[in-house]
Amino acid sequence: MEKYDVCVIGGGPAGYAAAMRAVDFKKKILLIEKKRIGGAGIHNGALSSKTWWELSREALALSTHCKSTNVPAPKHHFQILKDEVDKAVTKRRELLEHHMHNINLNSQGDYFHFKHGTAKVISEDIVSIKTCEGENIEIKSDNIILATGSRPRKLEQIPIDEEIILTSDGIENLKEFPKSIVIVGAGVIGCEFATIFSNFGQTKVHMIDKGNRILPFEDEDIVNIIEKNLERKEVLIHRNSKLVEMKVVNKTVVYTLEYDNGSREMFHVEKALVSVGRIPNYESLISESVKIEKDSRGIIDNLTRTSIPNIYAVGDITADIALVNVGELEGRYAIEQMFGKPEKNLIYENISTIMFLAPEVAGVGINEVQAQKQNIPYKAVSIDYSCISRAIAMRNTDGFIKIIVSNDDDMKVLGMRVVGEHASSSIEAVALLISMGKGINELAELIHPHPSIIEGIQECVRMLLNKSMLKPGVLRNAMRCRSFKNGEVKVFEFA
Repeated sequence: MEKYDVCVIGGGPAGYAAAMRAVDFKKKILLIEKKRIGGAGIHNGALSSKTWWELSREALALSTHCKSTNVPAPKHHFQILKDEVDKAVTKRRELLEHHMHNINLNSQGDYFHFKHGTAKVISEDIVSIKTCEGENIEIKSDNIILATGSRPRKLEQIPIDEEIILTSDGIENLKEFPKSIVIVGAGVIGCEFATIFSNFGQTKVHMIDKGNRILPFEDEDIVNIIEKNLERKEVLIHRNSKLVEMKVVNKTVVYTLEYDNGSREMFHVEKALVSVGRIPNYESLISESVKIEKDSRGIIDNLTRTSIPNIYAVGDITADIALVNVGELEGRYAIEQMFGKPEKNLIYENISTIMFLAPEVAGVGINEVQAQKQNIPYKAVSIDYSCISRAIAMRNTDGFIKIIVSNDDDMKVLGMRVVGEHASSSIEAVALLISMGKGINELAELIHPHPSIIEGIQECVRMLLNKSMLKPGVLRNAMRCRSFKNGEVKVFEFA
């Protein structure tokens, strides 16, 4: 029986990162993947959907410019666009595969090994593998990492066939832009696809939202901008609605909604996209004799270590945050726990996120919704893009920057949200401050490039220090200041 120092099950972002970190420690590693290297980080997920978003963003910009110059806007061909997405996915996958197959040459040792097949943990240190060639083998490993990711959640009452009623996995089955589509679920993924389809302008988009607004976990000022832009592109948001029935009739989708007032309404669309979250892939992964704690959200872990000390869980399979960057961080951290000492603790408070909407939304740390839920006193200041020279130069002032700090003299940075162009490029300095537990003074006098979006961060900080160049008392609609304490939100002003 072949023996390894660590066996990693799953070749997505978390598993791949773990395997490559183990190479650094010169350990004998086996990586097992049953489908395609890269997982949902590339296929049917992060890279593919973000490529679609980038293309849709360019299409919308082109359409806008055509209107302003009185030139007919081109009609975008779905298959040509899909080919571009496929090229992006293939390029990234081939990069990882080339890297994987040549890693031992670079490391000058026979450390990394790969098997294409399905794995099952049958004891604390033995893994059974059925290879794609039909061979059944068992290997022994001192440590095991579970990194098999997640898949779209399905609803029993909805007949998902990935042709007419789709999950995000079925988007690649589309042959052309549907004339109309309903999206079940108003979370991040649902809103991203609503943005993509509406940007191309060839699909009438409906969204079903059981609450009174989309993205219920986000702050109201952010949601207001996203909703306004979606509705400007004629997206129909069914607020306060419950999906009573969805069925396929003559190869189209018929769905019935019940509203809070008890009334019902029926709609007909060409396609449906079910986007109601994801569930962990751990069925058939672990033998019943291996008693690993888990629940409906995933495998329960303590900083990547499961209830069995030599078995670790990383990425979407755990009950932690399901993001590519988090999975990679967890994969590396698990290896460092095994074979060394992590340079710093694994923390989630300073994790940066991006929502690929219209406009782009980036965040780090907590938002106002979370702070209020946890009863954390805070101050929040925001400045509109209309006050930032770079946004004005770009002729796109739709958005704002908001910084949230502790409501005390220290003004410790708790979080930040940026909505608008270049949002994702604007948050790293604040992420660093959060990880260091620092206040805002370090940001106040930095010299930022001009003109740049990040100059707005500095102006927010100076607002908190009561020394901003632009005064909130004058620009009340564009510069906002509020505080939260003892369950009450108040607007405050500086002299």
